[in-house]
Amino acid sequence: MTDDLYPRFSDAEIEARRDALTDVMRAQGIDHVLVYGANRFGSAVPWLTRWPVTREALVVFTPGARDLLLVDFYNHVPNARRIATAATVEGAAPSGIARAVDELRRRGAAGKRIGVIGPLGFRACGRLAELAGEVVDLGGAYTKLRLRKSAEELEWIRRGCALTDLAVEALADGARPGVDELQLGNMVERAYVGEGGTTHIHYFAATSMDSPEMGVPAQWPTTRVLQAGDALTCEISASWWDHPGQVLRTFAVGAEPSAQFAELHAVADAAFDAVVAILRPGTTAADVVAAARVIEDAGYTTRDDLMHGFVGGYLPPVLGSDSRQLEPIPDFTFEAGMTVVVQPNVCTLDERAGVQTGELLHITGDGVERLHAVERGLVRVG
Repeated sequence: MTDDLYPRFSDAEIEARRDALTDVMRAQGIDHVLVYGANRFGSAVPWLTRWPVTREALVVFTPGARDLLLVDFYNHVPNARRIATAATVEGAAPSGIARAVDELRRRGAAGKRIGVIGPLGFRACGRLAELAGEVVDLGGAYTKLRLRKSAEELEWIRRGCALTDLAVEALADGARPGVDELQLGNMVERAYVGEGGTTHIHYFAATSMDSPEMGVPAQWPTTRVLQAGDALTCEISASWWDHPGQVLRTFAVGAEPSAQFAELHAVADAAFDAVVAILRPGTTAADVVAAARVIEDAGYTTRDDLMHGFVGGYLPPVLGSDSRQLEPIPDFTFEAGMTVVVQPNVCTLDERAGVQTGELLHITGDGVERLHAVERGLVRVG
């Protein structure tokens, strides 16, 4: 996994990705693709070049030619050259899209169909359209390429899961009355930063079990101090580069779980177990939603997703439980090699009390592989 000072996917892995993208392009009559990322977003850039997006990055991809990676800010270029060794790396300043368009013109792309992957802005799309015969959105096709994980990707994901487990264990050890949510974030990050991990997310919610007011973790921490008798819910993802794990848990702080929270968690566990029991190649999205109807049968609902694909993006299928469908259940069939988060956030109908449980799983040929080792269940801490 490690070449020189940075972890790297093998040349064979990168070439397989290039071949897969080339097949997509040929099927749609596309000779060139512009890949874009900005502000640490745009997973296709590192997928092709190994360079994690910092401020801005554009990749000109042509099958059979060396990639051109344009990087902003200018002081990021030396590091990009050390990491993206299979690409020609240049600075993107003063206008990354102008340099990319010039390169595409040099490669003979004028008047041709040019594919785009990533959140390319309106003005940049306009510049590209002036050159191209047609600009084609390949975002959906790229997403499909990320659904099934290679053996090397799974090894990196397992590393991300191990780092996430460290974070959850640190939270369980350190959460106690008198600690606020800002301190929770600090103890979580300290568990993995020294091991090479980075933060994907850590969400918390603390509320009294006797008088609950929050049914789902919040994306921004507060200065609320934990008190004995609180329920603490969390959603935590630490990454090994851009390959995170994900764990969702609920803790009872300084007291035994109340009857209400014990029941909520028992239903969440039942929903998790019911989904995992049927999850294998050939299972459909509709099957998953049906398996989780134990939530509604018990008189509860959900606020968060029941399940979503994960790693390489927030991937299909994104499913709610039966009472919380934001859109029609998709026509989706699971395959071996997919990685998904099953996360029944069971809450009361008024959404004032809720629990989190769940984690990232790997779908194998005959079921699922658990990627996390951290303890399940409603655990007393502090």
